[in-house]
Amino acid sequence: MEELNTTFIKSKEKLAKVLKGKSSKPSIDIRLPPGQYLTDKFPVLDLGIKPDFDPKTWKLEVFGEVEEKKTFTFQDILEMPKTELTKDFTCVTHWTKYDVKWSGVLWKDFLKYVKVKSSAKAVMFYGADGYSTNDTFEDLNQEGVILAYELDNKSIPKDHGWSLRVIIPHLYAWKGSKFLNKIEFMKENKPGFWEVRGYHLRGDTKLEERYS
Repeated sequence: MEELNTTFIKSKEKLAKVLKGKSSKPSIDIRLPPGQYLTDKFPVLDLGIKPDFDPKTWKLEVFGEVEEKKTFTFQDILEMPKTELTKDFTCVTHWTKYDVKWSGVLWKDFLKYVKVKSSAKAVMFYGADGYSTNDTFEDLNQEGVILAYELDNKSIPKDHGWSLRVIIPHLYAWKGSKFLNKIEFMKENKPGFWEVRGYHLRGDTKLEERYS
């Protein structure tokens, strides 16, 4: 049975304390966020747990500040409008990969299936691996935010967070949950897994919001 990689988690938490408040010089390439290097590879970072995925039993629960709790099957997700999206992917560990191709449901299209209360101000995304991360409506309503189920025209592989993961191109990658299985609409913006361990509450790549 897979277990949380506690050594990895503690090292990242320690790093957040050490690097708090530090910033990098602007990149010569204006497309590249500050403090980043460009790579053609696609490194895998997770908590050590990679849940299995069965499309027949997988469910996405939506709750919190909504008029009605909802549960979506994987088939429900596939029947929603599909969008292909090519965006840069930036990790807080300083690497950026240009032009990553995702396919899935745009956040703005997904919201058409959920009646969100006016009291909702932020969202917490949860992964089946025990992960969580928070995002504001302001960030989620920006261009290119997608609930992705394909990578390079193929189903997202296990290492990259099947069956569904959140992609928010202008934020560091930790702000989008892998293995997505729950979405909570919240009255206030509260910290998730890494945010309570010293990571920034927002995580804008251009502003280099890595740690808080």
